[in-house]
Amino acid sequence: MFSFGKKKKPEIDLEQHELLENAQKRIKQKKRLFSHFVIFLVGSLFLVLINKILKYGETYDWFVWAILVWAFLFVLHAFNVLVTQRFMGQDWERSQREKLVAMQKKRIAEIQKEIETEFPLSNINKKKDQ
Repeated sequence: MFSFGKKKKPEIDLEQHELLENAQKRIKQKKRLFSHFVIFLVGSLFLVLINKILKYGETYDWFVWAILVWAFLFVLHAFNVLVTQRFMGQDWERSQREKLVAMQKKRIAEIQKEIETEFPLSNINKKKDQ
């Protein structure tokens, strides 16, 4: 009559689960990229304020170099998330995994063939009978 604690779990097939995990991973990557951009803007403003208003190292505009280095790192981060992950995403990983498994299976078959030619099973059975 009452079924406490027995909730039916929605059944999700493996491919759908993999797609959901990939989507969550991409969302997290893009969220981190956006956070990096906001921190970059606030940090850049902070560096300018330290140099110009607090007059720390005012003889040289060092904040420009710090911001350029940080901007370069941000561009690398953006390239990784927006370009590299698109080309080397889930489908690329799957195809690479399949290639490696096929190569391993081929190598195992070659080794088994070598073993069978060098040590035929009929010779081993003859030695056991003697």
